[in-house]
Amino acid sequence: MNGGRLARLKQVLVEETQMFNGRLYAVAIAGKLLRGRDARIAALLRMAGSTVGAGTRVEALPRLNGQAAMFQNLTLGRDCVIAEGCSLDLEERITLGDRVRMGAGVMILTSTHELGPREHRAGPVVHRPVVIEDGAVLGARSILLPGVTVGAGAVVADGAVVTQDVPPMTRVAGIPAVKVAGR
Repeated sequence: MNGGRLARLKQVLVEETQMFNGRLYAVAIAGKLLRGRDARIAALLRMAGSTVGAGTRVEALPRLNGQAAMFQNLTLGRDCVIAEGCSLDLEERITLGDRVRMGAGVMILTSTHELGPREHRAGPVVHRPVVIEDGAVLGARSILLPGVTVGAGAVVADGAVVTQDVPPMTRVAGIPAVKVAGR
């Protein structure tokens, strides 16, 4: 291999490993090995630096992304259930109260882009925390956008996209999610 190719290979390796998060990689491998062992996955998240309350069950390790200290941005209350296939953007804090239920494939986002000028619409990245209060239910494949709070006892229907706060004891559905009749 000539000197130019070797230098380019080194440059590519440096660029590709700059964002490497060894802790995330180790947790992801362990999560795959522990699949179906709810208590062990919760313990794994605790060991990585997240706060996980007693009795919380994590059916499969969620897809996670964030910076080096991302695990500290995750707080799960007591007796929560996290179904498989969920995605958590841990660029900013995600807080679940006690007895929260997350259906399969729920996605919680904490980062987005501001609207930029016409020439380049994806402006600067902004981070906003997401809070899900005690007893709330997030239906399968629902999506929560950055900065929202889902109030205590609220229900987010399957497939809903939550773009603004959901008051306590309210049921929302649709894209974007709006209040619907019934409790």
